[in-house]
Amino acid sequence: MKKMYPALFEKEEAGYTVSFPDLPEAITCGDTLEQAIEMAKECLGLCLDVRHENKEEFPEMTDPSTISCEKGSFVMMVEFDSIEFNKRYNKKAIRKNVTIPAWLNEMAEEKNINFSNVLQNALMKKLNI
Repeated sequence: MKKMYPALFEKEEAGYTVSFPDLPEAITCGDTLEQAIEMAKECLGLCLDVRHENKEEFPEMTDPSTISCEKGSFVMMVEFDSIEFNKRYNKKAIRKNVTIPAWLNEMAEEKNINFSNVLQNALMKKLNI
C-alpha cells in the first residue's frame, strides 16, 4: 500500500523541522534538506505503521495548496510504501508450520533446499512483490 501526505518543512538555524498537518504526532528534523527528507519518510512510516497496528484509520490527505507557509518554509509530498517500509524495518522472523508430502520433503532435503527461502520467494511471487 502506498500513501502520500504533505509535509511542512521549516528552515531552522541548524537544519529543518518537519511536521505533517494530517498527523500531529509525526514530527522530525534533519541537519540538511536531504537528511530531513529521509527522516520525514521514516517518521511518516513509523506513524502509519503504529496506526495500522492499532487498527486506526489513516487520515485523509490535506490538499497541499491549502497549507500556509511562513517565510523559509515549504510543503513537500512524502510517500509511504508499506512494503518497502516493512522490508527495511520489520525483519522479525515468524515461524510457520507447513505440510508437504513425504516424498517431496525427501527430494528437497537431498538437494539441500532451504524451505524458508523457497516459501518466501513463492509468497513474494504470489503477492507480486
